Amino acid sequence: MSADNDKSTKAERDAAQKAVLDNMARLKEMRLAREAAMPQAAPKKKVAAKSGRSTTGKTSPGKSSAGKPAEKSVALAAWLAEQRKGGFRT
Repeated sequence: MSADNDKSTKAERDAAQKAVLDNMARLKEMRLAREAAMPQAAPKKKVAAKSGRSTTGKTSPGKSSAGKPAEKSVALAAWLAEQRKGGFRT
């Protein structure tokens, strides 16, 4: 009788697994169809983090020709200083 029980248990498990896989395939198909129907959105522009210092259009002395690396280091330095001032150890 144990062999019959094992066979029925395996059949139930296989049926449940097939139902889950079928449902996943159906949901994936629906998602892909929905994404294909939606118009492609333009990629969003990255917004530069504000460092707390106002810029008046002048380039800072530490700013390189590319512009971005020096701004990031200033922002990081300002953030670290703010963390230390707030009592947070970094």
